[in-house]
Amino acid sequence: MLLVIDIGNSNTVLGLYDGETLIRNWRITTDKTRTADEYAIVIDRLFGLSGQSFAEVGDVIISCVVPPVLETFVQLCRSCFNQEPQVVGPGIRTGMPILYDNPKEVGADRIVNAVAAYEKYHRALIVVDFGTATTFDCISARGEYLGGAIAPGVAISAEALFMRASKLPRVDICRPPQVIAKNTVNSMQAGIFYGYVGLVDGIVARMHRELGQTALVVATGGLAPLVAADSQGIDEVEPMLTLEGLKIIHHLNKGGKTVE
Repeated sequence: MLLVIDIGNSNTVLGLYDGETLIRNWRITTDKTRTADEYAIVIDRLFGLSGQSFAEVGDVIISCVVPPVLETFVQLCRSCFNQEPQVVGPGIRTGMPILYDNPKEVGADRIVNAVAAYEKYHRALIVVDFGTATTFDCISARGEYLGGAIAPGVAISAEALFMRASKLPRVDICRPPQVIAKNTVNSMQAGIFYGYVGLVDGIVARMHRELGQTALVVATGGLAPLVAADSQGIDEVEPMLTLEGLKIIHHLNKGGKTVE
């Protein structure tokens, strides 16, 4: 089986593939202070609760935007799976030209999402990923990664509002009952939620104009279903997009072959 691991700033998502089928997936907190042994205990417990075992893992591929944690997971793979994992980065085959000023600057998660979305839809795309940061990535109809935009994530913005405004409480991120709210909590939720819906739709509309065509807009990440329900710009929601992209890239590089 193939274990795919996406290490993000806030969460690490793991998926276990049996052939082309995602049979299990888990989400854990990304913690820079955890050792490889500590992560191994957590992941082993998750495997056990799902009726899986480390012995079933034949290959591992990792994407990571938190460099200190990457080496921890590489050590984990060596000790628990007795193998070197594939790591998405310079030198790995993606099948997608990266038309960025410096391709090495593009986060691995952004490339993985782009690869997965193009593999599924084969048309011009805008991928919106609601993570710690909210990223917007454009893919041409020919399957080229064109670039994109990065905005603070919803949770970051909500936390900044709580931290910097003395009289405002910390609130859950959810769709409020109305925009003209009648209490402080709902007022904050209205500003955060509808502000982000407006941010997404505004950036997507500008990208359509720059592209000179209407691209399919695909959303992923934890808050994608919530925002997509009120967004006029999002066409599809793909919760497992990053995991699918990792599986595709693994297949392209199976056997250890890479290209510069």
